[in-house]
Amino acid sequence: MTNQIKIAVIGVGRWGVHLLRNFLAHPQVNVVAVVDPHPERLAAVKQQFNLDKNVLLTTQWENLKRVPGLTGVAIATPATTHYALIKDALQQGYHVLAEKPLTLNPAECQELCQLADEHYLILTVDHTYLFHPAVERGKTVVQAGKLGDLRYGYATRTHLGPVRQDVDALWDLAIHDIAIFNAWLGQIPVQVQATGTVWLQGAGGQGSRGAEVSPSDSALPQGLADLVWLTLTYPDGFQAYIHLCWLNPDKQRRLGIVGSLGSLIFDEMSISSPLTLLHGEFEQQGNQFIPVNQRQIALELEPGEPLGRVCSSFVASILNNTPSEISSGWVGTELVKILAALTLSLSQGGKPVFLSDRIVKDQKFQEY
Repeated sequence: MTNQIKIAVIGVGRWGVHLLRNFLAHPQVNVVAVVDPHPERLAAVKQQFNLDKNVLLTTQWENLKRVPGLTGVAIATPATTHYALIKDALQQGYHVLAEKPLTLNPAECQELCQLADEHYLILTVDHTYLFHPAVERGKTVVQAGKLGDLRYGYATRTHLGPVRQDVDALWDLAIHDIAIFNAWLGQIPVQVQATGTVWLQGAGGQGSRGAEVSPSDSALPQGLADLVWLTLTYPDGFQAYIHLCWLNPDKQRRLGIVGSLGSLIFDEMSISSPLTLLHGEFEQQGNQFIPVNQRQIALELEPGEPLGRVCSSFVASILNNTPSEISSGWVGTELVKILAALTLSLSQGGKPVFLSDRIVKDQKFQEY
């Protein structure tokens, strides 16, 4: 097929295997290699997808450099490995699709984006929710003014495991809801706050009995926070509140924006109506405020797997030589910058942190 590009998938763990599945199904992609340090994973995907014998299966990233005509790589490895892998890939002339977060260091993210721009290469971050039909439709609803004057937003992302040992609940979970709020509002926060509690993985690897993360020179003095509460403040004064926890059996994936004319709710756990517009406002009668115009509308969504859309967008960006407007490396950098500022606030017991270039230049959280 014309315009077919050669792609390698690096990392075929829980998420990487879905990237592989989508690229194998894409008519304009020829998957030529799969890299994973675990031979048993390579054997498993070879059997699962009945991979052609010509597909290189290797435990060593360096072996890709011998693959002729390789166009791009999809990286689904631990975030601590991203910087070195992405930098090497860009220096080899490969376009890159990277799992979120881009890296754990804002300065490294900025360096990678500049490197991609200098070499005229595509760098896309797999912020899958930004390609979700509900998020795309929600953005049109909010920005069309159907909620009236926007008042505040809220989100809850809770479940019982998995418990990460490389990052806390903030870095594991928050990026999704922050990305959605930014997309719906068309803004980036100017101030953030974070407070948290550690139960499972205290400082030095010891368990802790509800220790609050307190001020210290260390980024995470009490260990990896299991519960985190966030406040994001946007340029127009809008505030969003986010609740994150990975040891709560009440699994929730719910985000909403409240306006003067109603609310928009994205509930991922609702199969029948994940995106709902709730109309309702107040009418003042004397000194009383009476609810009026109340009704509920389940919004129709376009079909399509969000990750499939991510992969298709990456391929289109390469073929058209145009960076992704939805989830470029620069978008990913802004999100990491916000997470870095939130980590700083968390380490200072919830002190407000203003977003600035200082966060990009100075804050490093490589101990993650």
